[in-house]
Amino acid sequence: MVCEIITIGTEIIMGNTLNTNNFFLSKKLAELGIEVYFHTSVDDNPKRLKSVIKTAFNRSDIIITTGGLGPTKDDMTKEVISKVLDLDMQLDKDMELNIKNMFVNGNWTMSDNNQKQAFKPIGSTFIKNVIGTAPGIYIERDNKKIILLPGPPREMKLMFENSVIDLIKANFNIATTSINTVGIGESELESRLNKLDLDTKNTSVLTFAKEGTVEIKIISKNKDKNIIKNEIKNIKQILEKEFQDFIYGYDNVNLEDIIINLLIEKKIILGLCESITGGMISGKLTQVPGASKVFDRSIVTYSSSSKIEELGVKKETLMQYGSVSKETAYEMAKGLFERNNLDIALSITGLAGPGHDSSTKPIGLVYICIITKNFEKTFKYNFNGNRALIRKRSTIKALDEIRKIIK
Repeated sequence: MVCEIITIGTEIIMGNTLNTNNFFLSKKLAELGIEVYFHTSVDDNPKRLKSVIKTAFNRSDIIITTGGLGPTKDDMTKEVISKVLDLDMQLDKDMELNIKNMFVNGNWTMSDNNQKQAFKPIGSTFIKNVIGTAPGIYIERDNKKIILLPGPPREMKLMFENSVIDLIKANFNIATTSINTVGIGESELESRLNKLDLDTKNTSVLTFAKEGTVEIKIISKNKDKNIIKNEIKNIKQILEKEFQDFIYGYDNVNLEDIIINLLIEKKIILGLCESITGGMISGKLTQVPGASKVFDRSIVTYSSSSKIEELGVKKETLMQYGSVSKETAYEMAKGLFERNNLDIALSITGLAGPGHDSSTKPIGLVYICIITKNFEKTFKYNFNGNRALIRKRSTIKALDEIRKIIK
């Protein structure tokens, strides 16, 4: 089922208004399993809009427009679409009364041109707008669905959530589920998925990378709910077996939520000492309700002197191996663990760039050390990207190592 989103307005074409409607609609449609193949933007020109609508009608099954439903002369979306589909316009008395009541209740003065918003193409239905005067419009024609929504994002989003989702899902069932992975790149994951060859005529398996994690999304569509249910179940079982070492959760749960819940469940106390990430790991964890029960402390030891004073890292270690080394990472974690009543201590140090003080150590070099009562290990990584991306990837990797040691 091919979908096209058309955003209408000269202010969008000129760059005066950021087109957030495309972002919102594409994301929501993907969650519903609807394939958005085309994004089109057009100015308030009836000739160009007519051409865009004709093209969309010929190549797409669902067409969603935003903008051009207001009371002014420039607002001509429904008028142009009516001409393309050869439909006459008619005044809807109930909608006219509804618009008048909105003005009365808001103590506003209604202009004559607001009556324009109560017209609709014959055979179409209005989509209720509870916070604005421009109703949406729904048209079915030649097994295609055409949905007209107002341009203001606040109105459009509410109407989509309240009404449009049900309109799109009518006549067939859609189900989606997500498997969330960490510790495996999207290219490797996709390569292994291709070998599994799991797609069917009803169900698709897609991947979406998200800053160090990869979402595997299973999307199934069919009139028969049992077919959907069984296909998703079977595919999910295959994926769980194939990627069991990398799966941390389902349906887009955050990695930090999983970690805090595991810590609480197992009654494990965690402490961190961060250098390269500067508190980013602890910032993720403390966003989760209940973190105070199991997350004891985080020390940002960014300078060499702070590593010595706060964690007991030896000056000789820093001089011989440098602050970015497995030896320093180990002494950081060891110092934190021995000085505090912790079950797990994690340290992290690295080079985020853009400049660094050693030609022998590349930007993106990161060491993570984890120490427990029965376990000590230092991990070495080389991350690509700019400073911000290296720090984000370091944070995700540290969280993943915490998750794995808990389990």
